Amino acid sequence: MSKYKNIQEAAFEANRELPKLGLIIFNFGNASAADRNLGVFAIKPSGVPYEDLSAEKMVIVDFEGKTVKGKLRPSSDTSTHAVLYKQWEKIGGIVHTHSLYATAWAQSQRDIPIYGTTHADHSVVDIPCAPPMNDEMILGNYEYQTGLQIIGHLKEKGLSYEELEMVLVANHGPFTWGESPEQAVYNSAILESLAQMAYLTEQINSNAPRLKEALINKHFERKHGPDSYYGQ
Repeated sequence: MSKYKNIQEAAFEANRELPKLGLIIFNFGNASAADRNLGVFAIKPSGVPYEDLSAEKMVIVDFEGKTVKGKLRPSSDTSTHAVLYKQWEKIGGIVHTHSLYATAWAQSQRDIPIYGTTHADHSVVDIPCAPPMNDEMILGNYEYQTGLQIIGHLKEKGLSYEELEMVLVANHGPFTWGESPEQAVYNSAILESLAQMAYLTEQINSNAPRLKEALINKHFERKHGPDSYYGQ
């Protein structure tokens, strides 16, 4: 059995979930799964229809972005994944989509405001939108620079990748991550839902107020705090 079998299967399952959850159309998206001990990750091959994927077709890449195993070219976003895995040592899965509402916020170059308790269940801050890259970055190693843009923006905002597992990249789309590929997929679905709810909130009331701090903290802490009591 291949030593990469587990992450190939995990990446395959994560990618299969994306169209099921309505987060991608055609080939617009990718998911990856990392093995920290081996220093590699498995990622969707570029341009392959989701219905034609299999675990064996997942490409193995190291954290420098170099293909280790696989006959197909890895996703065009591979360098972004590689940068995030290399810099953020506690993540095991990454998802990138062009899901409708989250991408619309990214194209608007806006953070997603925290309007309700559903948002507060997952984050105590607005979902940040990293600004557009400068021309030099765009004309350079674009996908690599995208990873640096994400990392740099979270640092600028004083946010930890362990506490906030989602971000928008201006004029591009959403990226999510987690300790596992399953968590990254979950975060991607949550981000799309938050983006849709925030959009509808502003359609109903263009002056909708931000959620009160007391409610933000209450909802986040009851689910994630040291005295959490949500769930079993």
